[in-house]
Amino acid sequence: MNNTESPSHFHNLETLSTHELLAGINSVDQTVPLAVAKALPQIEALVQATVARLREGGRLFYIGAGTSGRLGILDASECPPTFGVPQGLVIGLIAGGDKAIRQAVENAEDDAEQAWKDLRAFDISEKDIVVGIAASGRTPYVIGGLNQARQHGIATGCIVCNAGSAVATAAEFPVEVVTGPEFVTGSTRMKAGTAQKLVLNMLTTATMIQLGRVKGNKMVDMQLSNAKLVDRGERMLMDELGIAQAEAAELLRQHGSVRAALDARLNP
Repeated sequence: MNNTESPSHFHNLETLSTHELLAGINSVDQTVPLAVAKALPQIEALVQATVARLREGGRLFYIGAGTSGRLGILDASECPPTFGVPQGLVIGLIAGGDKAIRQAVENAEDDAEQAWKDLRAFDISEKDIVVGIAASGRTPYVIGGLNQARQHGIATGCIVCNAGSAVATAAEFPVEVVTGPEFVTGSTRMKAGTAQKLVLNMLTTATMIQLGRVKGNKMVDMQLSNAKLVDRGERMLMDELGIAQAEAAELLRQHGSVRAALDARLNP
């Protein structure tokens, strides 16, 4: 039995009140950031490896199954609108294909050969980096993909929630966030999933900042895809340039992005 599936110290959950259930979940959730903090040196190494590949024209791939795969897809899908990077710079792959995003696909994670087939469909090369995501650290889909990637000279990382796992062994830059037993035994969408999401946030945010996709603390390259984001863009320009909203709106209309508007005004 691995660490994420060890028996919880909470028992007979069905006898607890709603308040007791919520308080119990909240109490164990508070341990997650502390577990992530212990892994900061490993996360730093993975970020540095990722930045190096992307600076040279490479891409970041995530491979995972179930909740882990869905979290990778979520992080990948949020990079273009947040940082203005092209679609396909960060790619999330899940065992069982797109169908598995919404519903479980029987035995998909047990195929140790499929991840490499999925990666090859994107013409993966030595310029890229592959990060496996697996709460237990023993998912065959992820282990097989990482092993094949390493055999082909591709950089590899992982995010796991157990120490000394097979997935971590397969990765050149492992991140091990040991979250301990879940409130509901074995339900790794809970603490383990939260830990993985925190690390993914850190990985792509730190990477994009170092790639110049943030100015100050603002998302100057974000896609202005709705009224809320246009309003946010206008406020960024108002703050940076000390101008009124009407002028900010006109600058944004003319130049199409916060960065382009700032460059036009500050470097005419």
